[in-house]
Amino acid sequence: MGWFIVTPMKKVQHNPASEAFAARLRLAMKQAGLKASATQLADAFNLRYWGEGITAHAARNWITGVSIPKPDKLKTLSELLQISPHDLFFGPDTSNLPLNEPLLFQNLCMGDTQMLKQFLRLNPEHQRMVRHWVFLAYLYQEDQQKKHTPNQDPNKPT
Repeated sequence: MGWFIVTPMKKVQHNPASEAFAARLRLAMKQAGLKASATQLADAFNLRYWGEGITAHAARNWITGVSIPKPDKLKTLSELLQISPHDLFFGPDTSNLPLNEPLLFQNLCMGDTQMLKQFLRLNPEHQRMVRHWVFLAYLYQEDQQKKHTPNQDPNKPT
């Protein structure tokens, strides 16, 4: 019969702020079309981050709420997931909205409200596709407006 040493397990400290951040991160990943995979998050992050990259272990700690990224990494992470750093870190700011009106449908006409309700019924992959197409339409519109806007500086040759 062999002997072995039993060591106590490290006690996990629960941090509500880290856990709330992790929940927002997982939701943002899902909405961006990423699996809740630490490896996939680390790979996508490292393609965009100019400093020293992160390991899958670091990404796993963010996803599970063990740790929160530093501000420079939070900025890159929010750009990757197409969400503001504030909303990713703290959640959406609802302090200036009236309490008696639904948050999502405030100031929308009936057609926009119906469209938004239909959008919210789509699965996450289709929602990601719609966001992508809307973003492309916006970029196209911006490009067209730049082409048709007269030059503001009369001294600058056209």
